[in-house]
Amino acid sequence: MIRFESVTKALGGKTVLSGLSFEVRKGETFVIVGPSGVGKSVTLKHMARLLTPDEGRVLVGGEDISQAVGGRLERMRERFGYLFQGGALLAWLSVGENVALPLREKTKLPASEVEAKVYHTLGLVGLEEDAEKTPDEISGGMRKRAGLARAIVRDPEIVLYDEPTSGLDPVTARAIDALIARLQRELGMTSVVVTHDLHSALSIGSRIAMLHDGRFVEVSTPDEFVRSRQPEVCRFLESQFITKKGVWERNLK
Repeated sequence: MIRFESVTKALGGKTVLSGLSFEVRKGETFVIVGPSGVGKSVTLKHMARLLTPDEGRVLVGGEDISQAVGGRLERMRERFGYLFQGGALLAWLSVGENVALPLREKTKLPASEVEAKVYHTLGLVGLEEDAEKTPDEISGGMRKRAGLARAIVRDPEIVLYDEPTSGLDPVTARAIDALIARLQRELGMTSVVVTHDLHSALSIGSRIAMLHDGRFVEVSTPDEFVRSRQPEVCRFLESQFITKKGVWERNLK
């Protein structure tokens, strides 16, 4: 579905991605993890051509999006929904108007069909009762769900999630995880998730990829990932107590 071929990218004089190659399979939830600043979001932005590789190329469904321009690029981008880290809702629009925006800008649907589609999508994320509220009238978790509704309202093939649980309390974060997993099952979309939250990655991922020094040092299923012997993976797991449960419990006692 998505393939990176030797992608290199430098920003501010620093190499962020260094010959990165991998493939995201159709229908899976591919999760990219790693500490802050290693290039997770940079990788995600290349998929929808929000950034262009300095070297290499990115293929979406066999087409090279990294070289696409004009109408071809616009057509390829329509295959994506994008959940930005902060939700990126427009403060002067209601929740329903935010979700309706892609339909009003990119389609010629009549107003009645736009309204029906918006309320159906808000129902998928549990916000059908909040359509008239503005973003500052709802919680951070609800803003994430509203942003997700906007990302999927046009039924994209691929949804890109940039830190979907960041800034949320643990209970709300796990609720967002459950929502992502349920939508993937029900709608059959391909999902790519960038996160530093390993609890989230392990619960929703089909495969997890660890980014370090511009390349993936591990790409494996959740079960395989927690058993990895890669030093960078082990340190990341231990930093979130994934492999230190016994020690953590003993310290509590």
